Amino acid sequence: MDKTVLILTPHGRDAAVAADLLNRHGIPALICEHLNALSSAVEQGAGAALVAEEALASADLDLLAARLEQQPPWSDFPFVVLANGHKGVRSTRAFETLDRLRNVVLLERPLHAESMVRAVRSALNARRRQYEARDVLARSREELERLVLERTREREEALAQLHEAQKLETIGQLTGGVAHDFNNLLTPVMGNLDLLRRRIAADDARSQRLVENALQATSRAATLVQRLLAFARRQDLQPKAVDVSGLLAGIEDLVTRSIGPTIAVSLKSPQSLPAARVDPSQLELAVLNLAINARDAMPGGGRLTIEIRQESIRSKPRDALKVGEYVCISVVDTGVGMDAATLKRAIEPFFSTKGVGKGTGLGLSMVHGLAAQSGGALLLSSKPGVGTRAELWLPVADEKAAASEQTQIEAIPAARPSTVLLVDDEELVRIGTAEMLMDLGYSVVQASSGAEALGLLRRGEIEVDLLVSDYLMPGMGGADMVREARKLRPALPALLITGYTNLVQGPGAELPRLAKPFRQAELASRIAELLEAAQSRDNVVHLPEAGRPHQSSVE
Repeated sequence: MDKTVLILTPHGRDAAVAADLLNRHGIPALICEHLNALSSAVEQGAGAALVAEEALASADLDLLAARLEQQPPWSDFPFVVLANGHKGVRSTRAFETLDRLRNVVLLERPLHAESMVRAVRSALNARRRQYEARDVLARSREELERLVLERTREREEALAQLHEAQKLETIGQLTGGVAHDFNNLLTPVMGNLDLLRRRIAADDARSQRLVENALQATSRAATLVQRLLAFARRQDLQPKAVDVSGLLAGIEDLVTRSIGPTIAVSLKSPQSLPAARVDPSQLELAVLNLAINARDAMPGGGRLTIEIRQESIRSKPRDALKVGEYVCISVVDTGVGMDAATLKRAIEPFFSTKGVGKGTGLGLSMVHGLAAQSGGALLLSSKPGVGTRAELWLPVADEKAAASEQTQIEAIPAARPSTVLLVDDEELVRIGTAEMLMDLGYSVVQASSGAEALGLLRRGEIEVDLLVSDYLMPGMGGADMVREARKLRPALPALLITGYTNLVQGPGAELPRLAKPFRQAELASRIAELLEAAQSRDNVVHLPEAGRPHQSSVE
């Protein structure tokens, strides 16, 4: 701030005397010859003005008043005016003249020199505070602009994430619908191939080989559908507590063989890790997909490091992760890496940089869907020429990991004569499933809708031992139909077959289920379990004299 005091006194040596007085008190002063000079000096910058009242009578006051009106909002230039020494009441015109100067301290003459110096100092202090206020306002404005820019950037990033999520959700809905229809086509194909394989003579090696090749093709198609459903987050997962270290150790040889001898594989796992809650078969497939993606990024060889660790999200959610404990599987390669544009689209289904015929573009989509549906997240980072890091975060399970179960390979025939009510609106699926059941020795009654099945039960036309129904049907869904059927037959066992709906979070979550497409052995195993459990319940006989149940033997 310029601390110079402008002095305007039109008569005698008053201006020189005032300037000398101010200088002796350490206040710089500048004498102005007339109002125009004072106006120019005010515009160029000064601390205050000491003006004799009679100098304001000039017509040039209009120019000064106009410049004062144009001051910025923070500025109010101070004037110390030496009055004429009126003995009577000050005229209205005199007051109006002073008002035009806006910020005025009026000193009546004659006055003591000390009083004038103190008035000038007060004016300079007021001017200094104005500059300080200006600086505070400037800093506040800069901070506000910074905050606005930061909030705007955060909002734009949030909107971009929302748009990306909406786009992926739309693609997922389309993908899930296509996969569901494809599952309905695969189910009868797989079932009929199973039936055909059982009917081919054991010495007909060529026919057996042809059927096995067809079954392998349908299994690969089913795997492709599972990837689509994983991206759409509509696969019917079987989550459980999984020992991730043990699971990855079990597939280490498979990973090594899949990526070839030019890539060194390293698996790092601590001695003690909590179990993760995830579908173990889908986790194996996800890790294998990440490893194959890494292999394709290292055509000339390199290093692949798979590391497992425990992570915690303590206070603030990170990315798509909520507060909690996680098991993190990181798959790191030394490949070509991805630029920002490629990384942004990496999890989109069917997006691939491998060229036509070299990949479906569903690997990362499947991993992303599995992580999201399991309550975790897939986090990707990459740098061209350095490599890519994929982190699969899975929530820690509340329970301990259980030992792995052996799966049934051969179809279990009916243990006793039983009737199955089969309900499915898709004719091909219904007929194919019925053929598999009849081949196992079951009697089958077919219905194309829930209403038709309930009508058969209400009329008492059939004795049903088991109800098998599609989950998603027009009109009445499978879960609702089972609920109505059990009003007629409370103990009726039921099995839901589903193309993609995750029943764990929907109606019918408590009901046994079987995911499409399924093999005859899988169907036979589930039905045998349900009928055996129902038979065990039926064999509980209440003895009045004992007042407690007795389990009879089953011949």
